[in-house]
Amino acid sequence: MTKEKKPVAAGDLNAEEIRRKVIEFGNQARAAAEIGMLLRDQFGVPNVFKATGKSVKEILAQEKLLPEIPEDLMSLIRRSVTQQRHMKENKKDQTAKRGYTLTVSKIRRLAVYYQREGLLPASWKYSPETAALLVK
Repeated sequence: MTKEKKPVAAGDLNAEEIRRKVIEFGNQARAAAEIGMLLRDQFGVPNVFKATGKSVKEILAQEKLLPEIPEDLMSLIRRSVTQQRHMKENKKDQTAKRGYTLTVSKIRRLAVYYQREGLLPASWKYSPETAALLVK
């Protein structure tokens, strides 16, 4: 016995309504992943791409609502700031120091990738001072 695949249902919303909801949430400065979860949980849209033919990120890019710094890079920067704060309070925590070094390394590698892809300006550099300002 084989199961028949059903077409993806998008709750009560059609493709244009889903697109408008994505734009509405984008205007509220929500992350693409968060928008996808909100659409799934509140409106019963299991997959925005299958319902509209475009991903949440593509819709936000069309409307010029993407943040300057990509989500994954920003989350790493937030993590580095909390690790810096922790290391100032706990100067002998060598494990935290190693974790901070690894996080900064990930930030720098990801920045090189985004610069190569054109999502970050070529002059963008990570520094702890600017990271603290970005997170605030």
